[in-house]
Amino acid sequence: MSEFDVIMNDYEGQNGKRGRACVVVLGDLGRSPRMQYHALSLARQASLEVDIIAYGGSEPHIAVLSHPSIHIHTMTQWPKIFQGLPRIFRPIILLLKPIIQFFMLLWFLCLKIPSPDVFIVQNPPSVPTLVAVRWASSLRNSAFIIDWHNFGYTLLGLSLGRNSRFVSVYRWIENRYGKMADGSLCVTKAMQHELAQNWGIKATVLYDQPPEFFHPTSLEEKHKLFCRLDKDLRQPLGSGDCVSGGSLGMGNYELNETLFTTQVGTDIFLKPNRAALVVSSTSWTPDEDFSILLEAAVMYDRRVAAVLNEDDSTNEEFLWKAISDGKQYVYPRLLFIITGKGPEKEKYEEKIRRLHLKRVAFRTMWLSAEDYPLLLGSADLGVCLHTSSSGLDLPMKVVDMFGCGLPACAVSYSCIEELVKVKKNGLLFSTSSELADELMMLFKGFPDGCDALKSLRNGTLEMGSSARWATEWEKHAKPLVSKVLSRNLN
Repeated sequence: MSEFDVIMNDYEGQNGKRGRACVVVLGDLGRSPRMQYHALSLARQASLEVDIIAYGGSEPHIAVLSHPSIHIHTMTQWPKIFQGLPRIFRPIILLLKPIIQFFMLLWFLCLKIPSPDVFIVQNPPSVPTLVAVRWASSLRNSAFIIDWHNFGYTLLGLSLGRNSRFVSVYRWIENRYGKMADGSLCVTKAMQHELAQNWGIKATVLYDQPPEFFHPTSLEEKHKLFCRLDKDLRQPLGSGDCVSGGSLGMGNYELNETLFTTQVGTDIFLKPNRAALVVSSTSWTPDEDFSILLEAAVMYDRRVAAVLNEDDSTNEEFLWKAISDGKQYVYPRLLFIITGKGPEKEKYEEKIRRLHLKRVAFRTMWLSAEDYPLLLGSADLGVCLHTSSSGLDLPMKVVDMFGCGLPACAVSYSCIEELVKVKKNGLLFSTSSELADELMMLFKGFPDGCDALKSLRNGTLEMGSSARWATEWEKHAKPLVSKVLSRNLN
């Protein structure tokens, strides 16, 4: 019997009831996978009853929705009508919004749910979340753990500027209430060092790891997914493109055919002349410069044309060949599927419509929590544009890609190499030109002759097979929960 089990047995003996935890997310729960995984681990691995307080919006994973010990309490979203007010009202909104959220949180934390033994809260946002949870933990005699995903003041600084007084006050509150927590988790060693050296906070590193439902996708799963997405995949962002038009853009439904697969009887095949599938997930916010990907796509399109010395025409099979080192290579069409929701989505969709590329196509979509891992496992390459407002967190989207055996090209910044191991499970880039170079190198010879891409995929599968969320949580988070519960019970 583990130390945690002994503590919880003592608790149940003293109180005659099962232990309870509350996970707090001042955001869309469906877009907060790490907190969903916390809830699952608290219920599965710690055998606790779990209340989740969060905003609605996107659907959480079915594993969260169906677990009998997890109870979701949905708060009312901040009205969108306030987002369109003139800038002159912005200071009023910056003050009014956290005050209303504070009292709403207190209502849920203190009255709407049973008294928990421990609160685990996502940071950011820090204001008013940390304040409300700290007050609630005192009123209900509960332990209080912060999971540091990033720093709230650096995110606020993206829109207001680091020298803003609002940002300074925000940082002070984040620091003060961060120190009041009974325990802290964080996502990188770099963040752990920053918290220790400059904030006086001791945190335990809990790396993001994919749960068991992120895994390589089987050929049958790929075919079923592409059948479900077929209509969306064939719908171009504009008048037409290299995927939606031509003989390869029309599905033969007698053969149960998709853009990427064909089923004949019970046999399923990947098309040899299929486009290469590249996936990128984005929140469409200023901390992810999506223009880098658009510029790289334009460069790929032009460089292939230059190598082939093409005129304005393209052959109907959409296969582009080049002579290199005495060998014939194929440069495929690229289909970029961009998933996610966010404020800058429409702006970039309009830019995509004006590109008129011959060898590159784009699709934007929002996938269910069940289909998203299947898409990652069906893709040939992932691209991540996350740069981090603090430079101290890691993109969970890349963690998900690795869990599905998908190698990734990611924007380079200070601590990204804690996750992306160059030439082992991915590559790094700083400019659109570097990303275009990587696309040319990785997809040369696609689908059968691209050795560099195959090497990265093999490295991703090898490195990803040993690291899973449940293992990491058991090793790093569960002892911390045990520690703060023991302190609270005594």
